[in-house]
Amino acid sequence: MPKDDDARWLDAAASLGLRARPLSAPNPAVGAIVVREGIVVGRGWTAAGGRPHAEAVALQQAGDAARGATLHVTLEPCAHQSQRGPACADLAATSGLARVLIGCGDPDPRTNGTGAKRIRDAGVEVTIADHAPSRASLAGFLTRQKLGRPHVTLKLAVSQDGFIGPLSGKPVTLTGEIARAHVHRQRALNEAICVGGNTLRNDQPRLDVRLPGLEDRSPQRFVLTRSEAPQSWKKLSSPEDIFDLEHMQYLYVEGGGTTAAAFLSAGLVDELQIYLAPVTLGEGIPAYGDLGPAPAGGPPPGFACTDRRRLGNDQLFIYHPAKH
Repeated sequence: MPKDDDARWLDAAASLGLRARPLSAPNPAVGAIVVREGIVVGRGWTAAGGRPHAEAVALQQAGDAARGATLHVTLEPCAHQSQRGPACADLAATSGLARVLIGCGDPDPRTNGTGAKRIRDAGVEVTIADHAPSRASLAGFLTRQKLGRPHVTLKLAVSQDGFIGPLSGKPVTLTGEIARAHVHRQRALNEAICVGGNTLRNDQPRLDVRLPGLEDRSPQRFVLTRSEAPQSWKKLSSPEDIFDLEHMQYLYVEGGGTTAAAFLSAGLVDELQIYLAPVTLGEGIPAYGDLGPAPAGGPPPGFACTDRRRLGNDQLFIYHPAKH
């Protein structure tokens, strides 16, 4: 791990990178900060469509102040040439930087190790840190590179006894306004959103983003079904179809129970978000379908809690696979 000041600046770079998600796709959502004598002289994040890169923006903003400074960047600067702009490794090597601190290496074979080496060869000190927030901010890109599919977040709103709705299937609102606003923020961070056929037929959800200023971030809509998808929707016949979603980095699965069970049983859930409401239904549709309910917001086997926070009267539990 980097020393405390370096870790703090990498944390800030990771936060900047989130501003690029998911608009930077198919490029990674990178964040970069140039710091000289404790003062930020340049910062950037990957632009919509992937160019310019975060490092290019930060270094251009820093200008001559980059000399003797440190570039904190969440991902190893790219080493491959492109008609859309120079390699960021070359920019870092020729900007007069004293140091480059990288949150995580780039698994793309065009850059993997080459970017860092090119900067070192120019006489710049380079460190590749084991920085968890950098990896988390790049989860979609890293999952795409490693597994050939998008990063999958499964979201469920549940009652205290672990149900997502009454047995009748009638739509019911469990969580409060603050939790629902948080869900809309999560939608805005994903390229696509998926529900099951029963949820589509019973709830007729819009699945858009209704936060002021983020309305244009509404994700593509998918339905998990063996039937035909309605107009303006795309179809997944099975969870494994996500391997065919080329270039997509982030998929948000919003229920219901049968769809949740399908993705969980296929081992295709990278993050589980449970919004626990302060209500009890007595009986209802189990959160995890035939895998059972989620009493007190608990996870299915094989998941561990990595974060917990209060959202108004509701609670949000975030789980990752234990092997994560």
